[in-house]
Amino acid sequence: MRTPEWTGQLWLGRDYGLIQGELGRTAPHAHYAHQLILAPAAPVTVSLDGQPCTARQLFIPAMQRHAILDAPEPLFTLYAEPLTIDAQALQDSLLGVELSLPALTEALQRCPRRILQDRRIEKALAALDRQLTGKVSASALAAHAHLSLSQLERLFSGQLGLPVRRLVLWRRLRLAMGLVLAGQAITEAAHGAGFADSAHFSRTLKSLFGVTARQALQHIELRLLD
Repeated sequence: MRTPEWTGQLWLGRDYGLIQGELGRTAPHAHYAHQLILAPAAPVTVSLDGQPCTARQLFIPAMQRHAILDAPEPLFTLYAEPLTIDAQALQDSLLGVELSLPALTEALQRCPRRILQDRRIEKALAALDRQLTGKVSASALAAHAHLSLSQLERLFSGQLGLPVRRLVLWRRLRLAMGLVLAGQAITEAAHGAGFADSAHFSRTLKSLFGVTARQALQHIELRLLD
């Protein structure tokens, strides 16, 4: 039976991550990031909304429910923040690119970025990131951006695709994963990202990525890019 642990290298940029290695099976899950799986050696099988799909290249848009069923060989998997990287631009930027971490990273760095047109969202997101290590108040974010709470919720859901509470969880998770990969203990990283405890962090990771913190993070080598 294949190990459920993820192994290999993670090259982590500001709004993307690239893994080269082996991915174990996952439980069904959905996350905010776009995901692209590139399997050069043998096809990977993924469940997409409950339907199995086998291919050497699979694109999974943000928030689509999926599960990795079988990934028999090392592969490349890319996660990209939809807040800044458009799904079509992401796929177009990787057409014909050599399957190596340096080449894929260079293509991602050249990929055009989305620009938020509403400065109020930028202000709310900046305030959110400053508060991640403690309690995040949606009302305080709204006040910082000179919005009512209902206006903030409409803007986040309409333009970012997530309500405030879910986006807070996503950004906490991203921060905690980075802290674990940088060498912190899981409990310390969980508290450093504002989770109540390591169990809350692990439940969130299992919900959004289909694996526990130990399965996903303990056998991955990290390289920070920017």
